[in-house]
Amino acid sequence: MDKHAYTNSLINESSPYLLQHAHNPVDWYPWGEEALEKAKKENKLVLVSVGYAACHWCHVMENESFEDTAVANYMNEHFICIKVDREERPDVDQIYMTAAQLMTGSGGWPLNALALPNGKPFFAGTYFPKEKWLQMLAYYVDVNKKNPAAVAEQARKVTEGIRSIEMVKFTEDNTIATINEIDKVFDKWKPKIDYEKGGENRAPKFPMPSNWEFLLQYELLSGNKDADKAVEVTLREMAYGGIYDQLEGGFARYSVDADWKVPHFEKMLYDNAQLVSLYSNAYKKTKNPLYKKVVQETLQFIENELTSPEGGFYSSLDADSDGVEGKYYVWTMEELRQILGADAEIFSQYYNVTNNGNWEHGNSILLRHISDAAFAKKHKIDENTLVQKIEEGKKKLLAIRDKRIKPRLDDKVLTSWTALMINGYADAYKAFGDEAYRKKAMTAAKFLVSKMLRKDGGLLRNYKNEKASIHGMLDDYAFTTTAFINMYEISFDESWLQKARTLQDYTTTHFYDEESKMYFYTHNDHSDLIARKMEVTDNVIPASNSEVAKNLYKLGLYFNESKYSAAAKQMVLNVQSDIHGNIRYYSNWAMVELLLMQDANEIAIVGNNADEIRKEMQKRFTPFSIYLGGRKEGSLTLLQNKYVEGKTMIYVCRNKTCKRPVEQVEEAIKLLN
Repeated sequence: MDKHAYTNSLINESSPYLLQHAHNPVDWYPWGEEALEKAKKENKLVLVSVGYAACHWCHVMENESFEDTAVANYMNEHFICIKVDREERPDVDQIYMTAAQLMTGSGGWPLNALALPNGKPFFAGTYFPKEKWLQMLAYYVDVNKKNPAAVAEQARKVTEGIRSIEMVKFTEDNTIATINEIDKVFDKWKPKIDYEKGGENRAPKFPMPSNWEFLLQYELLSGNKDADKAVEVTLREMAYGGIYDQLEGGFARYSVDADWKVPHFEKMLYDNAQLVSLYSNAYKKTKNPLYKKVVQETLQFIENELTSPEGGFYSSLDADSDGVEGKYYVWTMEELRQILGADAEIFSQYYNVTNNGNWEHGNSILLRHISDAAFAKKHKIDENTLVQKIEEGKKKLLAIRDKRIKPRLDDKVLTSWTALMINGYADAYKAFGDEAYRKKAMTAAKFLVSKMLRKDGGLLRNYKNEKASIHGMLDDYAFTTTAFINMYEISFDESWLQKARTLQDYTTTHFYDEESKMYFYTHNDHSDLIARKMEVTDNVIPASNSEVAKNLYKLGLYFNESKYSAAAKQMVLNVQSDIHGNIRYYSNWAMVELLLMQDANEIAIVGNNADEIRKEMQKRFTPFSIYLGGRKEGSLTLLQNKYVEGKTMIYVCRNKTCKRPVEQVEEAIKLLN
């Protein structure tokens, strides 16, 4: 058994990130009453350090500072030190990240904040090298000793700022924008899009799936081909780039450059879940085989590396292995020659591996620049032969890579991220009709019901070592509601729709703000932080408020309940000027705006062949539609009087008015168009 020189209070936690710090000489505490009470009792300042398991610079700071006994002794003497896993406690992270953004203009992880014993921050920043870390701590210890009133005043001002940011006001305006207004919004966005390499004209580059999902839908209404081109270039270049694991599938969190070449190698569940949805939906629209390949490979990666035995999904794989970022994923030319022999030459040219390396220390990241057809033509090789050689080479390299030291796995299961992955599987099932995908989605949805849904209707957030913990945040409720709606759409089992409605009603009871008609991020019974915040802007994950609005809109249609639809509309109206001012950070909102703009189709399929027809219909790109039905009429108002003995009828309806029923999918598609 390992003997450790130091053990702190984190040893009793389940978070892999917190457990990584359990043997630091720093006397870490988890976030909670015990630490804050101790700070008050001993009249010490609080040091809050936030990170997550796959964070490279969090590991660097741990190695440089938190494992150094001299640094740890200074921290222990002057502070009560609290470690936070941002994925477990995004509400705590939200408070101190806002403080960092207010004070420095930027944020990131590791996130380090200094606060009064009541949790109010007076300083926040990100990564510090050891010497600067000690200097900063000593400076504030000295200031607090000489002028504690000034520190308290700074904390008061910062807390006021935290409380004021992202608090949305109710708007009286009742007019939803037109597509012409969205055209102008896209015109403002267009110059920021990189039409050569995809994504935005910047580095680093993040996938931002909801941006491209919005443009897929926007083009359908507007016919603006520049929107389609932006999506096409982005999806192709990401799939070709180093951000995509060319051997096993799955995407890294972002690329450090503007070419998607050098990834920040950590692989997050939430990115891959959303990108599976995006590539699946793009495939429906374009039938591009590259997109199908990306989905198949990424879901294989999810199954191999991030699926728990109970059917939930693990959070992430670290960027580092054997203490080096990216070591698991890169290759030298010499390794390729040893493993692939005569085929090394064609393989290395295909993936741009060079003698000196295309990255650092003679290593190469596998990445592509051109299509199989273009490569085959350029190298005068039959395309089928090329594909066969590449696939054989990949298998050989994967067998070798599997023997390397693997990146660390963060094996906690988060409700919201698992729900996103359920939606990814559901979207892949809709696009490709693979029953294995539907089965995975259903297993994971049942896992959420059995392990994360409490008897009182509330959700828990975190699952590890067969134990669920931490009260759910708004994103847990929002994405789980979406997942339950999706389960209905791919099964026509009404119990899933009832679960979605019940969960949404619980969310409104415990998270709703009467004044603004928006939703707080924390549950009203579990909001003990210095500010009760809202999550409004869409980022690498859509904002929980925008997802709630989308769910309310759909539930309004399914249950013929105008209160849901009206609530969704009010939420969009509240942020409509923000959507138009900076759509890149309101793209999930903008998708709800598109739904409100032209009303969704209600596609009802009733009869013995309902499943087969549903499956065929859902392979089409119909984002402004909901699907409902079954072999019989069921209990939904929209299905009443739609069953015809001996036939399976398809009804295309909108605004409670149906066109004449048809029996053939192609006829129904014509009615949609």
